[in-house]
Amino acid sequence: MRTGFGEFVVDSETRQLLRDGEEIHLSPKAFDVLCTLVSRRPNVVSKSDLFNQIWPDTFVVDGNLNVLVSEIRRAISEDAQSPQFIRTAHGVGYAFCGEATDLGSRARGEEPKTRCWLVWENRTFVLSVGDNVLGRDPGCTVWLDHAGVSRRHARIRIADETIPAVLDDLASTNGTFVGRKSVTAQTMLADGDVIKLGPVKLTFRSWSDEPSRTKRIRRKT
Repeated sequence: MRTGFGEFVVDSETRQLLRDGEEIHLSPKAFDVLCTLVSRRPNVVSKSDLFNQIWPDTFVVDGNLNVLVSEIRRAISEDAQSPQFIRTAHGVGYAFCGEATDLGSRARGEEPKTRCWLVWENRTFVLSVGDNVLGRDPGCTVWLDHAGVSRRHARIRIADETIPAVLDDLASTNGTFVGRKSVTAQTMLADGDVIKLGPVKLTFRSWSDEPSRTKRIRRKT
């Protein structure tokens, strides 16, 4: 199970919690709690169910579960008083309350197929299913070696081949734009959109299976 929420992706198969592509440490039991809540969203998971899932055949007190939930909230920078993702159902249990998207499973050794890419000058960047971070940091999915681009400037998230890609700005210095419109929230992308990261212009391309007419070239006689 790979599920994206906010700037995070949780992958139960690789047992990783990622934030913009970077792994965030969680203890094994805290990770199990998070996966359980995400998989059963938006339903409340009772404390007894969580105890049976995390500590089978072992007696534990409520405090142990509270510690794990607090660990998860620290990892995702969430305030328990105004939760965005983990809601407390007092006296009952916990629920995952945020918006999330199932990204599908990835077979071992198999890269997910993609039908989207970016074009910058004479370079092409193929985009993958999941989060694609654009920036000046060489560790980014799309490395743009330009002084006007922030280290981690923006992100393109592709849930799967049937859902449009969305673009987010990652608190960049010089801003992110689609055409002339500043990106201040998740923005859907369409084939041919021009994306500006500060002074850098890229073209977003997306392949469609819908039939299109091939342009006929007139030959000189």
